Amino acid sequence: MSDIGAALAEKARRVVTVQLLTSLVVAALFMVQGAWEALSAFYGGLVSVVLALLSIWGFRRANVHALSDPKRSMMILYAGAVQRFVAVLVLLALGLGFFALDPLAVFIGFALAQAGYLMGTRSDASSVESPDGKL
Repeated sequence: MSDIGAALAEKARRVVTVQLLTSLVVAALFMVQGAWEALSAFYGGLVSVVLALLSIWGFRRANVHALSDPKRSMMILYAGAVQRFVAVLVLLALGLGFFALDPLAVFIGFALAQAGYLMGTRSDASSVESPDGKL
């Protein structure tokens, strides 16, 4: 694995870890209202984690084809965006409709885990550099 690939893999691990920890903290805070609300909040956070894992998987697949077939690489990224959009709709509908989870807790868990995604992707300028030392 290249240095850039290793740095991106480490960032992916950090993002998922931050999202899981955020989801656990939000669920713990919702325990004040009850176990069902805490479970609902954790489910919302897990939806966000699933989306992050789908993104990571798509980025890795696109990266494999980036140099040899840029068009295919872009199509993989576009298909991944559609896949994540459908996944969020299906998973939230499943949680709210089928499992009848608490809507407010689900959406707060989801939103804060998404914020964790943004926090996890932030880094200093030196964490991912190109081989020539430039960003």
